[in-house]
Order: sequence, then structure tokens, then C-alpha cells
Amino acid sequence: MKERITFIHNPDGDFDAERLTLSKTSVQIKALKASREERLTLSPHELPQEDNLIEIPVNQSRHRLFPTYHYHDFSPSLRDLVTYLQKKICPEQDNECSSAAKRLENSAYLDIDYDAASREFILTSLHHESPDLGGWNEEIKRRWKSEKTEVGLFTYQEALEPEELSFGGYLIVISEDKKPRPTRFSFPSRHHAVPLASGSSFLATFPTPTGLHPTLRLTFPHPISPPARGCALHTYLTLPSSFFVDKYQLSSPNFLAAKNLHGVRALSGETDLEAPEWVAGKWGSTMLLELAHHAPHQAGLKTAESQWHVDIPLHLRCLPPAAGGATSVDLPWPIVFWACPAKEGIDLNGNPFDRINLGYEVLFDPSTTFYHFQPQPMGEGGSLIEQVQVPVMDLQESRWVESGTVGVIMLGALWVMWKLVRVSLSDWQSKKKIILPKKVL
Repeated sequence: MKERITFIHNPDGDFDAERLTLSKTSVQIKALKASREERLTLSPHELPQEDNLIEIPVNQSRHRLFPTYHYHDFSPSLRDLVTYLQKKICPEQDNECSSAAKRLENSAYLDIDYDAASREFILTSLHHESPDLGGWNEEIKRRWKSEKTEVGLFTYQEALEPEELSFGGYLIVISEDKKPRPTRFSFPSRHHAVPLASGSSFLATFPTPTGLHPTLRLTFPHPISPPARGCALHTYLTLPSSFFVDKYQLSSPNFLAAKNLHGVRALSGETDLEAPEWVAGKWGSTMLLELAHHAPHQAGLKTAESQWHVDIPLHLRCLPPAAGGATSVDLPWPIVFWACPAKEGIDLNGNPFDRINLGYEVLFDPSTTFYHFQPQPMGEGGSLIEQVQVPVMDLQESRWVESGTVGVIMLGALWVMWKLVRVSLSDWQSKKKIILPKKVL
């Protein structure tokens, strides 16, 4: 088992190594205001043995390729996972392990990866800040002799190259280091935040009324400009099965221009335009969409303070009946980013904090770098999930619809049977008639 805990604090902060207390088995941290990443690496024998787990043969020559399949499920909370970790992974009466699992409920993201080469499971979580106003106050311990626990405390530093990230600070290996080791390192990174000067945030909303053909509007506070030459603006949407896009509608140049769109670059998953939600065979679909962007003078905007927005037309499938005649569906906010070509000869695989297999990287060249916009929901503690109210059949009224439908079908069947009987009777009567020839005198 290997554990790596990394704190990245604000460069303007007043943190120094004197606020660290080291012992043979732990590191004491006091009032540290910083982001926190935790990475736990487990081998298969350290996981609980479940009866329903099977070993899947893996082609070792392909383990570095992107996954072929993706699965999506909306989970508003990690509470169930936390309960599982506390009961199945954490040893009994291990309060520290239970507290670490509990902390996942407030994480910004949680990644669970499997490395086929080393046959290890890797759990990575990130917290943007401490849940306590005073910062992180805790004692980080090395719990088992076989465990290697690394603690890093870094701050951002100015990088020499625009595609690089640079950090400086201290690194501690518990039970090995007697004092914090000063460290500084830089590396090219495939993921960056959009520079503030280029416009770095966006808002996603559904203009009302939504109806059965809602429009997802992405609003940028200011006109945006690419961080470098050759960059293209994209958004990547994860659409649950209740939503779908009409690829034929998004193939019209005039329609795209009116919505500030350039075109669909990739679309996969459930794309049937007629299937109701309960017939859709997949969990949904994903779409990579290239967006238009203009400088203020190109867009005809009077000032640099004017908003810039794009509209993405979506459609709702026929949904199952619900009490009250309405139901709500959830749509996660899309990812918005610039995709830029990297310089030749740059290796993007040396980032110790890199996140891969996010779904959209495989749609670009491996040397592409991404500059991400920060989502800014309205209101404090706003959600990155948009809800749409959809009219459906009312369960309380559906019995009358069912009875009426059955009645109409029965009346139609009786009418058809009556017509068949009349035709049969007419044929039978015509056969009974005997036409005699006239007598010739």
C-alpha cells in the first residue's frame, strides 16, 4: 500500500516549514489553507475478496490505450461508497481510516483507476479547501510497516515555459525523513486553467420555457480569446438517456452560425431520434462540439464587458408516466476547454498529478494540451447539475386513458368483425340465387 498526500497552498500564504512537526511515524500539520490531493495505491490482495468478482484477462500490450467503453451514472452523493469503504476496507476500530473515507463525501472529484501493468488499484481524490475555516489541522500517520506514506507541501511558482507547471516546497517520507526536504520541480502538463486575461469562467443554463426541445446556453462573462495560436474552443457533453441531439439539425452551416457553433466533432452512444427513454439501449450519449469564438470587434460587440454565449439545441425523449403529470431530468454541466497543439518533442506523460481517460482526450492528438474554463454556478454553493421539468402522462389520469384505449380497440375489432360478417352473408345469399334462362318460343 502506498499513500501520497499533496497540499498545494496559495503563493501569497504565510506557510513555512516551522509549522510542521515530524516524528518517527507521523507528520503534524497546523492551520494549513491549501488544496489537498490524496492518492492511495492498493494491490489486489489488499482488497476485500468478494464472491462476485472475477479476474478478466488483460492484453498487456494494450493497457496504455484509452478505454473502449464508458459508463455513466448520476450519483448526487458518495455516501454509499463511503459506507462501503468504512465497512469493507477500513479495519475495525480504525478511526483514522474511517475519517479519511468520510472525507470523500466533500471531495471535488474521485478517480478510481486500475493499472493493468502493475495490477494495482489507484484511488485519487481532491479537495479544493479544508472544510474548516482555520485550514487543515491533523496528524498524518504511517499506519502499517508495509505502507509508504509521502506528504508534499507545495506552492505554484512561475514556470519557464507556458505549457509547464512549476512547484516548490517540501517533501516528507514518513519514517524515513528527519526533516522536510526542500523540493522544486517542473513538468509539461496536458491540462491547464484558462488564463484570467482570456476569460476563464462560464455559466450553463436552460432558458425558459424549456418545453420538449430545451436549449443549453453557455454564457461567458466577456468575449473570449484563445491562449495561443491554433487553439480551438470545444465543449464535451455527457447526455443521459432522457436527452438526445439531432445530428442532422447540427449539420446545417446556417443553423450552426446562428447558434455560435462550428460543428459536431464526435457523437457516440444512443442517437436514435425516435426511441422513448425506456427503449434506449444505452445509458445515453456523449458529444464533442466545436464552438465559435470571436474577438469583440469581430462579434460586433460594443465593449469588452459584453457577454458572449452559444446555444446548444437538445431534445427530450418520451419519458415514463409520473404522478402529477410532470417529472424532472438532470443534466450535468458540460466541460468547456481550448484544445491547443503542443510544441514538438514535448513529453506530456511526466506529470505526477495528471488525469487521463476522461473521455475526450482520445478524440484529439496525444500531444494536445487543454485549457479549461472554470464553471461558475449562480448563487453560493450552486450545483453543476441542471434540472428540467418535463410534461409526461399523469399516472392518476392514465387509468382513463388505458380504459379508453381498450374500449376503442374493442369497438374497432367489433366493427371489423361486423364488416367481415356482412361480406360473408352477402356472398352466401348471392350463391343461393338461381337465374333461369328465358323460354324461347
